[in-house]
Amino acid sequence: MKKTLLSIIAIVFIFSACGGKTNSNNTDNKGADTLSMAQEYIKSDVYETSEGKLNVTLVGHGSLMFGYQGKVIHVDPYSKVADYTKLPKADLVLLTHEHGDHLDTVAINAIKKADTHFIVSKVCNEILGYGDAMINGDHSHWGNLHIDAVPAYNIVNKKSDGEAYHPKGRGNGYIITFGDKRVYIAADTENIPEMDNLKGTIDIAFMPKNLPYTMTDEMFIDAAKKVSPKILYPYHMSEFDQAKIEKALEGTDIKLEIRPMKN
Repeated sequence: MKKTLLSIIAIVFIFSACGGKTNSNNTDNKGADTLSMAQEYIKSDVYETSEGKLNVTLVGHGSLMFGYQGKVIHVDPYSKVADYTKLPKADLVLLTHEHGDHLDTVAINAIKKADTHFIVSKVCNEILGYGDAMINGDHSHWGNLHIDAVPAYNIVNKKSDGEAYHPKGRGNGYIITFGDKRVYIAADTENIPEMDNLKGTIDIAFMPKNLPYTMTDEMFIDAAKKVSPKILYPYHMSEFDQAKIEKALEGTDIKLEIRPMKN
């Protein structure tokens, strides 16, 4: 009886030393993967929607993160602009196109869970071998989100061989509808005519401004006026003449939100 009691005590001691449960390296359920943890690293902006709060984080460059109804959505995660081990794991990842600053497997692996869902361009799908491929004009649903793939391309800016840095139809911009709020992620694009179709329908927009890949100041100003979002985050930029662009947008009711391009 004494030996049996000692054996039970030993088993209980060993079990307790292991925390009373199997020690797992599964990072999918780490308690630290929360939006509150991310707020300590990169402050997000919070917007009210008809179906709850929307946390919006410009992680850097062309990389974004959204928190909505307990889910985390990453867009074009890029490991050179932030430490993705400090950010929550992704329930959904959107990839706009295949360039290395938008399709970065180092960043993807840092935030990927076993059940992470991917919505990507057709070329990204071909490279990764997974993800739901969308092309310009496609509409998709994920949970309570409505997602539209829209054009993103160059008209003027081209390589030395004459090919556009971002050919028409190859990459996607996205419009995500969170409740009654529509968020436009323009991706790598110029002030394309399709933007006219969005005028007055966008609450929050992210638009790029850098050469030679996306837009000049003048293109950016024209794109902003075409879309006329309520809130406009310039992104994917190396410099930004805030005074000049704010002056050019006077009278439009567009609110500019400037954030760092690296964290």
